[in-house]
Amino acid sequence: MNPFNEKSKPIAQSLQNWQQMYPKSYNKRDVDPYTKTRIILMNGTEFEANWFSHQFARHTTDNELRRELALAREIEKQQQLKISLLKPMNESILEHTIGYEQLAVDLTAELAKREQDCNVKKALDFALLEDFDHLYRYANLLEMEQGVAAEWLVGRYTEIMPGRPTISHHRCPLDNVRKSIDGKSADVQTVLNTMIITAAEQQTMNYYMNVTNFASSDIGRRLYQEIALVEEEHVTHYESLMDANASWFEMLLWHEYCECYLYWSCYQTETDRYIKELWEQNFDMELAHLHKAVELLQKYEKKDWQEVIKDGKFPAPISLHENVDYVRDILKNTVQYTTDKDEYKRIRELPKNADFFKFQEITNPTEQIVPSHLVIEGFIKRRGTDYRFQVAPSPVPELRNRREDNTSVGRVPNAAESTNFTCLCEKKEN
Repeated sequence: MNPFNEKSKPIAQSLQNWQQMYPKSYNKRDVDPYTKTRIILMNGTEFEANWFSHQFARHTTDNELRRELALAREIEKQQQLKISLLKPMNESILEHTIGYEQLAVDLTAELAKREQDCNVKKALDFALLEDFDHLYRYANLLEMEQGVAAEWLVGRYTEIMPGRPTISHHRCPLDNVRKSIDGKSADVQTVLNTMIITAAEQQTMNYYMNVTNFASSDIGRRLYQEIALVEEEHVTHYESLMDANASWFEMLLWHEYCECYLYWSCYQTETDRYIKELWEQNFDMELAHLHKAVELLQKYEKKDWQEVIKDGKFPAPISLHENVDYVRDILKNTVQYTTDKDEYKRIRELPKNADFFKFQEITNPTEQIVPSHLVIEGFIKRRGTDYRFQVAPSPVPELRNRREDNTSVGRVPNAAESTNFTCLCEKKEN
């Protein structure tokens, strides 16, 4: 599929009335978990496109261009709202949160498995373990407060057990910035991966920031507060991978191409007939936006789209599915890593005065004020063991004890063993 070769309709023909904009919500009891994650993904993708357009408009004085951006942006926002309203009213904030974290785990794993750029793959693998742990923390809160077993919400496709403990995720902001890719030489999949994961994590951060004060308990509010700030770290982590040298018009083209690619991917993999039709409708809308971006690139920069995206043919569609073996492998090999400026290091390799330790002392002066720890500790006090869904014991022996929440792994030197990140273009280090 090459979207540049497809015919599109005028952008204004995509405007909808109120009845057209209001969708039929899914049934939370029988919806496929990956239908839910696709909905969350495309909600975040539309948000990213909309806010990129807003920032573009704030950095130009050309009102003709601003009007072109405003028209497409209105439709992007209509698309986002319609997708957002697919969530039913009877699905709680916490239940919906499980979908966010399942998306974070399985999308990150899917992108990492196909990534050829070692810098990008390591970034994906590193943050994967943190979202994996967030799923575990929220699942325990959900079972404790609402009596809902998250394993059924994830369809038993995604394991629920400790990853790199959330207490270990709090890093100095200086250590969250990665090296940017070179969009001119990078593979199309790599450029798309950096954009897709940034949009997804940004949506997660925004959701948690917005619902923190709506949580139904004090510990729930605290947990959302803590993890929302980890998601802020993740947005910084991922957005710094994106091509920083691309012009506004080149990035507009990439955003529209990325949206087309994701709607096409969703259409290829969707199992719900109603929502599959919605993905097809949105793909047609994005084709018009993509062709407008081509027109604007030519008009303002005298560039053809091939100078930016080469031949334009889509990579294989993104497919959301179980990744149990992959996640277990990353957990076993890299749980004891953190970041140190541009590098990933085992905790034991950091000097005693490293920024990581200084920031931990500020944020976590005592374990007993850390919400993610208190959730598990509170659950264990009530039930005797934590809540998990796992197909086998954890590949990290230190994380197998279900009667105690480990707060040392990923934070204290030699708290666990880790080998290294594995990348196809590098020899595995010992």
